[in-house]
Amino acid sequence: MEFGFVRLDASMADDLSVVNAARVSFAQESDELNESGVGLIRFLMRERHGTPFEHNAFRFHVKCPVFVAREWFRHRIGSFNEFSARYSTVGNEFFKPNIADVRTQVGKPGSYSFEPVSQEKAAMAVQEISKLNEQAYATYERLIDQGVAKELARVVLPVSMYTQFYWTVNARSIMNFLSLRTSETAQRDIREYAKKVEEHFSTSMPVTHKAWVENGLVCP
Repeated sequence: MEFGFVRLDASMADDLSVVNAARVSFAQESDELNESGVGLIRFLMRERHGTPFEHNAFRFHVKCPVFVAREWFRHRIGSFNEFSARYSTVGNEFFKPNIADVRTQVGKPGSYSFEPVSQEKAAMAVQEISKLNEQAYATYERLIDQGVAKELARVVLPVSMYTQFYWTVNARSIMNFLSLRTSETAQRDIREYAKKVEEHFSTSMPVTHKAWVENGLVCP
């Protein structure tokens, strides 16, 4: 996550919101979370009554490589606003894997496994990726210097370039995102970002997070 981050910009989220969203069915409301409320959250999670987990909001500010963002944006139950390379000049910040993270792909589509490569191959891969990043950015700068519009000059930039966006989402959608993107089958690079999202989620809604973990990381 060399240039990237996951920052919780603002939130309107706590465990009590889940309890009150469920109890409104009976015209009831609680001012604080007690053992009864904790039990209710566990029941809702276990029985997969999902809508009470939607009455909250997290607003994240995320900076990550474009290839990570494109996977992230597939989670459509949420709102996104992304950096525009049409209006702003792109910074010289590109993803470069650590040598230890370079892997080879083994198997068929849908059932790949990923195995490490030799130190020599890993070093070669990192060098090639870095070289292409440098060449692409140099070309981008030349086009900008010659007066080419940003919206056209950007086409030479690879998916390793960093972008940033705001993501507003509720707890139910976060649990769906995390169930998929913290999985061992998810791409390693997005898993690192998903772990940061989970840290913020578990801090803001610890009872909900614990119930989700205890029920096998299944989104209700």
